[in-house]
Amino acid sequence: MTEKPTKNSLLESDPAMDEDTMEGKFLTFHLGKEDYGIEIRFVTEIIGVQKITEVPDMPDFLKGVINLRGKVIPVMDVRTRFKLSERPYDDRTCIIVVNLNETAVGLVVDEVSEVVTIEKEQIEPPPKTSRGKSSRFFKGMGKIGDEVKILLDVERLLYDEELQNLGQMAEA
Repeated sequence: MTEKPTKNSLLESDPAMDEDTMEGKFLTFHLGKEDYGIEIRFVTEIIGVQKITEVPDMPDFLKGVINLRGKVIPVMDVRTRFKLSERPYDDRTCIIVVNLNETAVGLVVDEVSEVVTIEKEQIEPPPKTSRGKSSRFFKGMGKIGDEVKILLDVERLLYDEELQNLGQMAEA
């Protein structure tokens, strides 16, 4: 059995790593029973859950803000965003800090798995919904052996208006 990676070891890389070497690399994580992935180029760091300060008048999936080394980071619960049932945070729950249009945002997930490479040929378009469109959050379905990872489009997890609100929240 392979050893589970630690939060810090997942992102350790050569400082000379540029975007070309990150192509096809995804940070995978669990939400409920499913495995998801986001492009590693958006990921800044992975941290454990810490005290989240609630901010009034925000959508329910925006849980509030955290203070990360003196910088205020808005936090979104991905479970709530996808309308999955809530579950209490535990010692496996992580916050994946991503950079969205020059704004740092924390994404709360059940558990971080590993960094995997998924070649373009192994990514299929997301399934269509009953309305004939695929969910705007999904970039595709990544095949790794006999497993399928739901690949998220990080840039579409938030609408422009919500992203603008987050930017203002972080500046406040």
